[in-house]
Amino acid sequence: MAAGSAREGGTGGRHGLTAAPAPTPSPSPAAARTRESAAPAPTGRRPRRARRRGTLIAWAFLAPALVLFLYFKFIPMFEGLRMSFLEVRYAGDRFVGLDNYSRILTDEAFTEAIWHSVVLAVGTTLGSIVLGLLLALLIEGPARYLWFVRTAAFLPVVTTMAVVAEVWRIMYHPADSGMINSILGWAGVAPQPFLASEDSSLLSIMGMSIWRGTPYDMMIFLAGLVGVDRTLYEAAAVDGASTWHRLRHITLPALRPVFWILFTLAAIRGLRVFVEVYVLTNGGPNGSSEVLMTLIYKLGFQKGELGIAAAGGIVLFVATLLLTLLVQVMRRRQAA
Repeated sequence: MAAGSAREGGTGGRHGLTAAPAPTPSPSPAAARTRESAAPAPTGRRPRRARRRGTLIAWAFLAPALVLFLYFKFIPMFEGLRMSFLEVRYAGDRFVGLDNYSRILTDEAFTEAIWHSVVLAVGTTLGSIVLGLLLALLIEGPARYLWFVRTAAFLPVVTTMAVVAEVWRIMYHPADSGMINSILGWAGVAPQPFLASEDSSLLSIMGMSIWRGTPYDMMIFLAGLVGVDRTLYEAAAVDGASTWHRLRHITLPALRPVFWILFTLAAIRGLRVFVEVYVLTNGGPNGSSEVLMTLIYKLGFQKGELGIAAAGGIVLFVATLLLTLLVQVMRRRQAA
């Protein structure tokens, strides 16, 4: 038996059959951990350098704009705040404390200008928002020709205010040959004085401001209408809801954030009105259309009372800031 086994082994060797190689032993977990610990760990220098380099590049691009903002906006703001406590004179400034502010709050011209600014801001805000919403509802849709209507309606916004005011000043010409008076004459209405009357000058400025602010509000409303869920309209139509009910219970609640934004922007725009009043009436006749901005301009650049003018500017800034904060607080309370 042993000899047969030896012969078989010899025969297998002669036919080239060899034994299978022994499997290599796998490394133990301890050896793997040792090898991993011995490998060099990746350093974080390159990502940190890349982030720092990106930050420096971003600040380098922002630096020119920041310098311009600092020089033309922030430094004049602090200088105006400093001047509001002084009586600015060529021989030397004199500290007067809060006298400039007390004069603003007690002077009749300032109180009338503040009242005119508030009336103009309220009328312009309400008129532009209402008309902007109506126009947005009329031209809202996917039709191809609507892009031309929207572009044509938005042209007053991109036109320079001085040009718009000059055109409206010509249209408001009080004679029979004036453009608006000619149109009114076709309807049998007598010529109106418009800017030449103390009773209608502020309303005439308000009409022009509404005409120019309505397209801007319209575009904001169009952007808000895009986010309204169309399935709500379809469900309301199936339930038999009328157009008014769909507008009242679906569209207006969905546009509530847009209303808050437009109210804030339009109110600030109305309080800071200057160019249209300066071009159309320059505060006349007899101060009937004088607003705070035109009065500040006259005091500072025509009468040389820079301290009082600076105090008026600070009062306008505080009023704008308080109005913005009030609107934001009301919006958050309603959202809660």
